[in-house]
Amino acid sequence: MAVVSGVLREGTQVAIRARDFTWLGDEPTGAGGTDTGPTPYEILLGSLAACITITLRLYADHKGIPLEEVRVEVEYDRVHADDCVDCDERADGWIERIQSHVTLRGTFDEPQRKRLAQVARRCPVHKTLANGVHMVDSVDFEGG
Repeated sequence: MAVVSGVLREGTQVAIRARDFTWLGDEPTGAGGTDTGPTPYEILLGSLAACITITLRLYADHKGIPLEEVRVEVEYDRVHADDCVDCDERADGWIERIQSHVTLRGTFDEPQRKRLAQVARRCPVHKTLANGVHMVDSVDFEGG
């Protein structure tokens, strides 16, 4: 189980904590923030990029594949449903889409290339985002 907390500081700046690590989230100045950290979407995309990268490293190490470098670029956008040629499901309005581009450096044979391409799509965060997640929310109020 993973537990992460966020505490609002000044403006839109949020102190985020996980285990012994603390970092900041914020919004750009153009969106009313102070631009002291990545936006929530950038943090989400960073989680996916990190997961893909780590999953590939662990798999390559386990299988003895000479993986020299992994670079992952992840992009989030909203596209109109009619313009989404590669979307499986059609919906009215907008579709939120995440695209990833993985670049691997090393000397690979064809079966290794095929398997690494499959593994890149199977990290736990990718699976969670692709399959959806059941959300359970609660809100408490303190004070007068």
